[in-house]
Amino acid sequence: MRKLLLYLVVVSVGAIYTGRLSYLQIFNEEKKATNYLNDSAIKKEYSYPQRGYVYDRNGTLLVANQPSYDVMVIPREVKALDTLEFCKFLRITKEDFKKRYDKAIGFSWQVPSVFVAQMAKKDYAFLQEKMHRYKGFYIQKRSIRNYQTNHGANVLGFISEVDNRDLKKNPEYQSGELIGRTGIEKSYENELRGTKGIKHIQKDIRNKVLGSFENGIHDKLPVNGKDIQITIDAKLQAYGEKLMVNKRGGIVAIEPATGEILALISAPTYDPSLLVGRKRSKNFNIMHKDSIRKPMYDRGLLAQYAPGSPFKTLNALVALQEGVITPQTTYTCHHGYIYGRSGRKMGCHCGSGKRNVINGVAKSCNAYFANAYRQIISKYDSPREGMNVWSDHIKSFGLGDYFGNDLSTGRKGRIPTGDYYTNNYFKHNKWHVLNTISNAIGQGQVELTPIQLANMTAAIANRGHYFTPHIIKQIDGNPIDNPHFTEPKHTTIDKRHFEPVIEGMHEVFSKKKGGTARNLNVEGIEICGKTGTAENFVKIDGERTQLTDHSIFIAFAPKENPKIAIAVFVENGYYGARWAGKISSLMIEKYLKGDITLEYMEKLVLEKSLEEEYAKPLSGEPFTINE
Repeated sequence: MRKLLLYLVVVSVGAIYTGRLSYLQIFNEEKKATNYLNDSAIKKEYSYPQRGYVYDRNGTLLVANQPSYDVMVIPREVKALDTLEFCKFLRITKEDFKKRYDKAIGFSWQVPSVFVAQMAKKDYAFLQEKMHRYKGFYIQKRSIRNYQTNHGANVLGFISEVDNRDLKKNPEYQSGELIGRTGIEKSYENELRGTKGIKHIQKDIRNKVLGSFENGIHDKLPVNGKDIQITIDAKLQAYGEKLMVNKRGGIVAIEPATGEILALISAPTYDPSLLVGRKRSKNFNIMHKDSIRKPMYDRGLLAQYAPGSPFKTLNALVALQEGVITPQTTYTCHHGYIYGRSGRKMGCHCGSGKRNVINGVAKSCNAYFANAYRQIISKYDSPREGMNVWSDHIKSFGLGDYFGNDLSTGRKGRIPTGDYYTNNYFKHNKWHVLNTISNAIGQGQVELTPIQLANMTAAIANRGHYFTPHIIKQIDGNPIDNPHFTEPKHTTIDKRHFEPVIEGMHEVFSKKKGGTARNLNVEGIEICGKTGTAENFVKIDGERTQLTDHSIFIAFAPKENPKIAIAVFVENGYYGARWAGKISSLMIEKYLKGDITLEYMEKLVLEKSLEEEYAKPLSGEPFTINE
């Protein structure tokens, strides 16, 4: 019995020791595997992937990569050095050295951070031979963007180093890494950036390299970012930017059948290569502080304008849908629309006479659309109810809200409701349709961005539906299959109501019918469009001042099976046909034909500058007001 008991004790103790040793070994291994990243004896060396390439819709390479070299620092490993000599090599001052070194210490004593970013290849070749003198500093190779185009800066966007906010939000990033800030670089950051590789090097207490940690089982190779193809037509984009030189505004062109954005132009713009390399910060600061020209402000997506007369097309469609007019309904224009007890007058340049929906659109008759709008609102028991119904119809064209598109920025615009007027202007709910009559002609409280106006035009071209505007076409050779982009969104307007409005837009280009764009025809292309002029107010020295009107134009072509829908805004451009209309016709011809036959028109647009108009708030010159 004693022998058996002794045997059991020995076996039990042995089992306990064996289990404990196994547990400690496994636990320690797991702990080591978990905590090795925090071990100061393990040096992490990162290898950065190539960022994905960017191509246009036709396969033209827009953005590639080029090698760049960052000087990195690990403050804990820095030894005494000849600071003046090192600063000379780095082309920085001694004061810069101290600021950068203090910043590195503030970031981390033992984790590497960027000391000097994006050195040129020639500087790297010279400095590499001398880096052994400067303990704690080393050179990290990366790739930065190499632009194959000097156009589309607002589309392509730019990348820059992550900051503290980025690091808190995205722990997978390290100091010195690059992240997309605007444009497709931001929208498709996850696809473009790839995955960085890592090597773990073990050192002894004397900081001597012993070799790869645990035979490299924790190491990872870099995975390059995915190439993407965007919907932009690079030639059309470049041409549009050329036409907008010395002008301010935005152009957006969309393929109606898909919602693909063909051109997204903001003027003034800049060469995207200005935000690459060591001069990036200097160039960024110059452009960012330019509060007059605003070259980094994407007017195509962010600028909210009164849409002017192009908005009349929607009022016609809503009036037809609500049954308050028919295509045959006429109103007489007496050089404008007189309304209210005081006999206020909304002037009109259509020439006066009887107007129906077709020639009302073609001649842009204010009186016709004021009457039609009034009938819509007055159909209901209260103007508040009527406005809410009207607003719902208008919003069905994608207006007054974000599209949920894949663009990096945007604004909602504004489509007012009856509730909006009651809450903001008429607290006691005592108001009349005439208080909002300016909405009839795209003024008042209505505001749209150029991309919203282009999408509205695409919906009209499609006779009642649109596809969410988007800029991605393929990722790594795979076409997009996102239903948000590929499934149509339908408006509240029946298809049959679009034909008279489209016919009116077609007659806009008719000389025989006296259309407002009768001199902007393109031979061989049936274009449907609408001119627009919008009042332009700003505050100067605290006073609301009316400046020269904006020039606006929308169009699609061809009339049947349209291939392009476009919206053009030219700030301070006088009236619709003067600048926006000409640019629209040229853009349509460029896209559909490839060559320009309207050479006289092109010459005029290219040679004309509106800079004098933009200088008037400072020069004191009078503004041109279209009465």
